[in-house]
Amino acid sequence: MIKYAKIIGTGSSVPEQVLTNADLEKMVDTTDEWIVSRSGIKERRIAPPEMASSDYAYGAALKALEMANLTPKDIDLIIVGTVTPDAPLPSTACLLQHKLGASNAGVVDIVAACSGFIYGLSFARALIGIGQLKNVLVIGVETLSRLTNWKDRNTCVLFGDGAGAVILEGTKEKRGIISTHIQSDGSFSDLIMLPGGGSRSSCSHESILKKLHFIKMKGNETFKVAVRTLAELAADTLEENRLDPSKLSLLIPHQANLRIIQATARRLKLPEEKVFLNIEKYGNTSAASIPIALDEAVSAGRVNNGEYILLEAFGAGLTWASALLKW
Repeated sequence: MIKYAKIIGTGSSVPEQVLTNADLEKMVDTTDEWIVSRSGIKERRIAPPEMASSDYAYGAALKALEMANLTPKDIDLIIVGTVTPDAPLPSTACLLQHKLGASNAGVVDIVAACSGFIYGLSFARALIGIGQLKNVLVIGVETLSRLTNWKDRNTCVLFGDGAGAVILEGTKEKRGIISTHIQSDGSFSDLIMLPGGGSRSSCSHESILKKLHFIKMKGNETFKVAVRTLAELAADTLEENRLDPSKLSLLIPHQANLRIIQATARRLKLPEEKVFLNIEKYGNTSAASIPIALDEAVSAGRVNNGEYILLEAFGAGLTWASALLKW
């Protein structure tokens, strides 16, 4: 019986347009020094008006399929983690299925914010593990620039657009996704939210005037919870798998804030060369963050057979999640 799911393909797709900190200095009251010192971000990618989340998901999926040497018809399920779907209905996964021609695949979107990709890995691993599916395409994609208030200097400096994808295949070997951990605490739901557009506050003239359709975040409070939660999550994941942190070859964290990432690395006593970073190029791409980083790590030759890799994320909800991989 198949018990494990291994990654056999990765891919990513990001917009061509680069928005630098110098560009933002002309838009809001901020400076490059202020942004870099608080987040580590130097630039981010911004999608043009004609491009939507499914378009970037499509580009990332094609690259992952090519690496895996599979066709779209080989895919049994498409899971898309996103908080920026093309539209409320139908799901972005359904639109992607049509673009790919993946006629044999079931589809589902997951809304877990920055943790969405790892949530997707967890669900895919479970379905593959019980033998129900063979090949699953898991994607994290966001066009957060559409939900960004470009006059709010506290949030507009943080977010970017893009997509990352992996293809999972069932295996009897004890490798691939060794374990996943998904958690949440809705009592912190007010820390990061987009109030407008749902059944609580539908789109109206008043909701638009109040800017309820933009991301709102309590940065200081979020930072404190994230530092504590991610450090504990990483340590607990390794302890439950009886793996000493020194055995990790790479930590690929959600690229939200450099200081949060550094705090987790210190907790695990990991040297900086074992922590993958691309936050300076892309900013916070939410659910797309980790799969983009994983694809870049694979392309750069920083991931090798038999090595242990830890993925971890923290996002709105609040949600947090980790995945331990043996490549």
